[in-house]
Amino acid sequence: MTLRPDIQAIVDTLQDLGVIEQNSQVNEEMKGTTDGLVYILTVNKEAKYVLKVDRPQSISCAELLLATYPGSSLLPKLLYTDPYGNFILYTYTAGTTHYKRGAKIDWLTGIVTGLLNHYETSSAPQWGRLEMPRDSWAEFNRISLEEARSNVGDILPAEDYDKIQALSGRISGAEDKYLLHGDTGVHNFVFQDHSLVGVIDPSPMVGPLIYDFTYAFCSSPDDLNRVTLFKAFDQLKQEAIRHSRLIEEVVFQLYCRIGICARVHPHDLKDYLTAWEHWRTHLV
Repeated sequence: MTLRPDIQAIVDTLQDLGVIEQNSQVNEEMKGTTDGLVYILTVNKEAKYVLKVDRPQSISCAELLLATYPGSSLLPKLLYTDPYGNFILYTYTAGTTHYKRGAKIDWLTGIVTGLLNHYETSSAPQWGRLEMPRDSWAEFNRISLEEARSNVGDILPAEDYDKIQALSGRISGAEDKYLLHGDTGVHNFVFQDHSLVGVIDPSPMVGPLIYDFTYAFCSSPDDLNRVTLFKAFDQLKQEAIRHSRLIEEVVFQLYCRIGICARVHPHDLKDYLTAWEHWRTHLV
């Protein structure tokens, strides 16, 4: 059931606490999570804050990510968290998502330098999404692959799934854990004048850093080539893996992306399938 709090009462409280200006106003309700709601607050008719209302566990996860990486130039700045965990306030990032994003090499490099290079290792015992923890990265990958297979159906040959399943065993070993954004796709990137200026809507998780990198690379069907991949990857400071392993990570992620695309972004499917014809040659 969607939460319907008294938003004006929350705004009044934030004003009384001096967190936001007295002339702050609720301007727009945006789409949030299944249970949550997101509101844009304006000052002098200019969008300045984002007020997110959600379940306490979701608020806690978002707070953890923003509080862990205050030095990232791309993440919103955390301003206030409700002591009861019902809402969170952070800065608004002006721009557009998806569109006018420029060349992939530019924004992918921006993701690396502005976000991924700030990542820190995590001591959390679990793997995967903080709200749906898994016992191992292998378990997270197995579940992701089965979901993708269900969505892919007969779009790709069954032998591709069999090879991806074998590949999964090679990339699912124990590695350093990082606190990740967890949803680093172009739908969550904010652009101004063809430049990347922000990353929004995290789905925080614990896993290898390479996950967020390959997720971003595969999140749009343009420029899915090795030149773009390697050039952006060379800017990544924390991760040192062979190019052959990086390619395997991309092939696995791309298969999962095709599953997502078949379910919710069918307009991109043709371009992804064209890219797949190249990348599947790396399956053995």
